[in-house]
Amino acid sequence: MQDLDTVQINFDSKGLWVLNIALAVVMFGVALGITINDFKTLLKQPKLVLIGVLSQFILLPLVTFFLVLIIKPQPSIALGMFMVAACPGGNISNFMTHLAKGNTALSVSLTAFATFLAVFMTPFNFSFYSGLYKPTALILNTVELDSFELIKLVLLILGVPLLFGMLLRHKKPILALKCSNFLKPLSIVVFAAIVIIAFSKNIDVFNKYIHYVLTIGIAHNIIAILLGFFVAKLFRLSFKNQKTLAIETGIQNSGLGLLLIFSFFNGLGGMAILAAFWGIWHIISGLVLAFFWSRKNEEL
Repeated sequence: MQDLDTVQINFDSKGLWVLNIALAVVMFGVALGITINDFKTLLKQPKLVLIGVLSQFILLPLVTFFLVLIIKPQPSIALGMFMVAACPGGNISNFMTHLAKGNTALSVSLTAFATFLAVFMTPFNFSFYSGLYKPTALILNTVELDSFELIKLVLLILGVPLLFGMLLRHKKPILALKCSNFLKPLSIVVFAAIVIIAFSKNIDVFNKYIHYVLTIGIAHNIIAILLGFFVAKLFRLSFKNQKTLAIETGIQNSGLGLLLIFSFFNGLGGMAILAAFWGIWHIISGLVLAFFWSRKNEEL
């Protein structure tokens, strides 16, 4: 087996800055569709908030840790799994929830709340579980991960765009909606293009090692989706909310994960390839699941 722990995906500093800006623009576009009322709605339904936080920020990282203990992947792949599991829900989860005939309002509210929590929970979960598993802890020691710098970057990429987007939505709702309709598709396309360009320069590396993360990435994503679904089912939420929580837990912001990997781990092979594959696969799995659910009745 080739050692992915020594392979790096090359991404120059200019590309990294553009990736930072693109991801911030994506989050700003998402925030334009979020209002203070979304948070108020969640606070009126604390059970949904607690279940959403439990599934996404507590159980998913924990289940990922046990999955790593069972399958024992290469340490850099394990780091990629911890990184993806620590990220908040992806910005396309709202669209997929709507397509699946789930609770779109809940999806938007949970995305907003998860993005806010991720400023602190993403660095914490990643550092905690990576440090708890000895093979990944050894890599962390070699890169000397600065937790404060990690929090600062997540705050700049998630927190600042969230606040400014919501502020614009509050002050100028009509302008915000017009900007949102333009920015959402554009920013996602731009971000996808940047990731493709990044890996096009490393296509040989990607093709050579993708089979190492193929099964792991698919299994990890399916487990995340099932986790969200059955946690919601355990707490006797409606089928509509079960679908919503499954999508919110299974669709992760792998773009943020990639940015952190390039910023702090110099594109470490297993991490970058796992996060990139997850970013491709969760779109496929999410759309297939949403299409399937869109054709099902509200009650199983």
